[in-house]
Amino acid sequence: MSGGLAPSKLAMVPFVSVDDMMRIVNAAGVAPTIAAIADRIEADFLRWESFDKVARIPSHSEEGVIELMPTSDGEFYGFKYVNGHPANMARGFQTVTAFGVLARVDNGYPVMLSEMTVLTALRTAATSVMAARHLAPKGARGMAMIGNGAQCEFQALGFHHCLGVEEVRLWDIDPAATRKAARNLADSGLRVTACASAEEAIAGAQIITTCTADKRQATILTDNMVGAGVHLNAIGGDCPGKTELHRDILMRSDIFVEYPPQTRVEGEIQQLPPDHPVTELWRVIAGQAPGRQSDGQITLFDSVGFATEDFSALRHIHGEALRTGHYVDLDMLADPDDPRDLFGMVTRAADGG
Repeated sequence: MSGGLAPSKLAMVPFVSVDDMMRIVNAAGVAPTIAAIADRIEADFLRWESFDKVARIPSHSEEGVIELMPTSDGEFYGFKYVNGHPANMARGFQTVTAFGVLARVDNGYPVMLSEMTVLTALRTAATSVMAARHLAPKGARGMAMIGNGAQCEFQALGFHHCLGVEEVRLWDIDPAATRKAARNLADSGLRVTACASAEEAIAGAQIITTCTADKRQATILTDNMVGAGVHLNAIGGDCPGKTELHRDILMRSDIFVEYPPQTRVEGEIQQLPPDHPVTELWRVIAGQAPGRQSDGQITLFDSVGFATEDFSALRHIHGEALRTGHYVDLDMLADPDDPRDLFGMVTRAADGG
């Protein structure tokens, strides 16, 4: 049956804990897992029109944002709960945490509950890699990583493993973050260069990834810093009022997005008029629109993260969890012998029945 569970276990829902997720990822390897999720996301982008699509549903506060990200392909339904609280790091908490659910459409039963803090980092790197396949300069070997927080190493490993990037140049306003990233990447096969400024980091890089956490309209890169021919992978802007790039960079770039109704509110392009032309990335992958066309072109992937990418990641992990057995069953679903007699199930339990 769909979902891969025996009928006797219909009422039990596999739960992939943080420990289970780490077992799954480490068994396969971080970089191969990113590659596998990238392939799944690309395959799902090729059937983009089969998905229900809606911009994520946010609840904003002064401290941050909590969001729900739902979608369905008609067979499975998935959603992610995710927060973004930039001040959390100073208080000893993660800036982003998440969990997700995958369910069957035909009966509404969930088939997996999963942590998604680790999985979101993997799918964000996978989405960056997938986009860069179509947008980055061919043969690019140097990458700048501006912002060396929780996403940094996943991005660097993904680009190294999937696209052949050989050097990653690191910069963060917090030198401790750069030292952390350099330490974690020491045995990755990458040439790792810690830089003293953003300008130094992007020198000679064909791919520039920005991934900062502050919920504000920042200018991480100014117009004069970005030369012809580079690919910008802007993944830090993910809510209203949060940007990383100077507006003039956008005016010189060919811009590619996931889902325009969401990106125009949350992405770098919130700085631009609502009719400024952008290209939906799925159209490039499907051969309906051009990606990189010339050596001098500046391509910008204005990525805010979209529900279909989380869906793809959940589908991948669902298969891996069932294959490896790295999950525990949760008794989440009431399952009376008579579906009409929920009350009777409750009262019989009081009698030990």
